[in-house]
Amino acid sequence: MELLSKTLLLCWLLVLGRAAPAPQDAAEKDNVSEMRDEDSGPALPDRCAGIEFDAITPDEKGKTFFFKGAYMWKGFQGPAQLVSESFKEIDDIPNIGHIDAAFRMHNSANPDDHDRIYFFLEDKVFSYYDHVLEDGYPKHISEEFPGVSTHLDAAVECPKGECMADSVLFFKGQEVSVYDLSTKTVKTKTWSHLPACTSALRWLEHYYCFHGNNFTRFHPVSGEVNGTYPKDARHYFMRCPNFGHGAGYQPPECSNVKLDAITADDAGKMYAFAGPIYMRLDTRRDGIHAFPITRLWKEVVGRVDAVFSYTDKMYLIKGTQVYIYKGGAHYTLIEGYPKTLKEELGLEGPVDAAFVCPDQHLVHIIQAEFLTFP
Repeated sequence: MELLSKTLLLCWLLVLGRAAPAPQDAAEKDNVSEMRDEDSGPALPDRCAGIEFDAITPDEKGKTFFFKGAYMWKGFQGPAQLVSESFKEIDDIPNIGHIDAAFRMHNSANPDDHDRIYFFLEDKVFSYYDHVLEDGYPKHISEEFPGVSTHLDAAVECPKGECMADSVLFFKGQEVSVYDLSTKTVKTKTWSHLPACTSALRWLEHYYCFHGNNFTRFHPVSGEVNGTYPKDARHYFMRCPNFGHGAGYQPPECSNVKLDAITADDAGKMYAFAGPIYMRLDTRRDGIHAFPITRLWKEVVGRVDAVFSYTDKMYLIKGTQVYIYKGGAHYTLIEGYPKTLKEELGLEGPVDAAFVCPDQHLVHIIQAEFLTFP
């Protein structure tokens, strides 16, 4: 029954999961009518005209906020509004500028801090939850994050499993300060290959540096950039006339959705595989999106036959080959792999499905109508 419910969930996600981030489309369409008439007040900034954002962050409900000067946008479409309408204390300090950086805290060891939104303005830091300022804030940045610079350019959270520990990446020029939340220590790196980020965003295990009206995707540990960048943010992170990607995409009928594999690792990350793409199923709060399998498991090209997780490793079976990846800050192919099914599991192919039951140490292999235990 659990697998059936997961399959139905994936079908629903594929129908909704268009090419751009769009988990809030239905609600945001209602916001379009709220655009102010030019005669009713000062003209609002238009992010579709091309804006270099000061900060970008999701809130505790998964809605993404974009900030520029005194204005903000809620979600991927809709009009600008004053920041003070949602976070009124931001304007209470005289002679202070715009928001420099913002992020949503991921602190698994401290539930009282987890999911708070942090805003950085010059040398001050504010902490909000559900649009309410937390007691004791604002504070000096050094009081909350010792060793971190003031007048930041950008910041983004990095959970354990994507970084080595629950961390925050702080950007200032080409320098990136990695703040370990458990040890309260800072390690500073220079990423001269990455554009100077004016804002940063983590979305579905992906990390984006925004600069000008463009963005560059990077690895949060190494800063490595793969793919063709920069790209115009208006094609991907907002609904703008004459912009967009995935033109002509038609959601598949549920009856046409075929899962090749589904698995959950020890960290609770749940993945579904269909053709050359994968989709993470446990991140619905922040949105839904399909990505190429090579994005996380770069040696595996095209569809897989079966996938299962055991301890901190993920096994991907493709044809007669078995790829074993070690988890951690990112999936790393174990040296010596891929190996043949015969070498690794003592089986001849093909394999139709595979799984390991919770708290057990036996892999179940399905081949046609047969269930085997190698």
